[in-house]
Amino acid sequence: MASANDTRQQQSQKDAADQNFDYMFKLLLIGNSSVGKTSFLFRYTDDSFTSAFVSTVGIDFKVKTVFRSGKRIKLQIWDTAGQERYRTITTAYYRGAMGFLLMYDITNLDSFSAVRDWATQIKTYSWDNAQVILVGNKCDLEDDRLVPTEDSQRLANELGFEFFEASAKDNINVKQAFEQLVDLIFDKMNEGLEGGDILASVHRGSQGLKETPPNNYNGCSC
Repeated sequence: MASANDTRQQQSQKDAADQNFDYMFKLLLIGNSSVGKTSFLFRYTDDSFTSAFVSTVGIDFKVKTVFRSGKRIKLQIWDTAGQERYRTITTAYYRGAMGFLLMYDITNLDSFSAVRDWATQIKTYSWDNAQVILVGNKCDLEDDRLVPTEDSQRLANELGFEFFEASAKDNINVKQAFEQLVDLIFDKMNEGLEGGDILASVHRGSQGLKETPPNNYNGCSC
């Protein structure tokens, strides 16, 4: 009998090969090394967590299929390396990305200080209307917190980003952050702003989706 983990892996492989979808959204996870991007991705796609991940080398991706308003959405989610030496490789994948999860570690001031630099990378290399959510990961480590929630919210407001605090380990706000990002992309699609041609290029057989985004949940309940 297959284990739950084997079943999830089989479903992930099936999703990656499946060409029956209405839309494909390319999403990127970016941020400094060791902020938990890979753990965050595996929690979302496989509902699994391990502390044994090593730093991502270059770039990798996973696929997850979701449904919105009766439409089948294929999410191609790229997990990028945070180390400076891989930055040239990483920025090459920004082109065509419709959404970003920009992540820092609430216990690491350097990772938070780097958020502005990462935001500049997005502005420089991606589509003008790409949507961004700022994620403060590892909020399960409240006793080790070095980045106040208020500072993060203030920066998110300044940059025009949505904001969540989350924990891949405790599965807090992981699904919510991804779902909010998908909903923001839908909003831009429906507004018909510049960049619609890029959205149309990943669209199959439908004339747009209309869905009201959920109320944004800011902060961490841990």
